[in-house]
Amino acid sequence: MITQGTQVAGRCDQRGGVLTRDVGQFIERGRLRWGSEGRCEDCRDGWCEQDSGPVTPEYIRQALLQAHGPARLRLTGEAPSLALVLKALRKAQELPMDEARAHAAQLAASGLVGTLVEMEFLAIHLREQAVAVAVELPAE
Repeated sequence: MITQGTQVAGRCDQRGGVLTRDVGQFIERGRLRWGSEGRCEDCRDGWCEQDSGPVTPEYIRQALLQAHGPARLRLTGEAPSLALVLKALRKAQELPMDEARAHAAQLAASGLVGTLVEMEFLAIHLREQAVAVAVELPAE
C-alpha cells in the first residue's frame, strides 16, 4: 500500500481549543483513497471520515503538498501512444477527453505534478498500458 499523511493543527469551532487533524491519501485495492481524522483537546469533539475517488478534498491535498512537497510524474521511455496515455488518464482520473488531452500534453512536456500518492496512482494506470514513467520525489 502506498500512503502519505500529515498532521494539521487548527481551532475547534465548538470551544476554540486546539483541533488536531490527521489527513492522508493512500492506494488500497486499486483505488485512490483519502482520510481525515481529528479531535479537539478541550471538548473531545472528534470525527473520522474516509472516501475514495479521483478527487481528494483540497484541504487534504494542500496539507500533504505543504508537508511533503510535490512529486513529479515523467515519461521515461520512448514516446508512447497518445491513445494509451489518454486511456490510462481517463480511467484513473475520470476525465473528459479535453482534460485528458491537456494532462497528456503536460505529461509529455514537463511532467505532471501532485501529491506522491496521486502520482503513484497515475503511474500504476500508465504502466498497465505499457507507458514507461517514473515518479520523482521532491528534493529534501
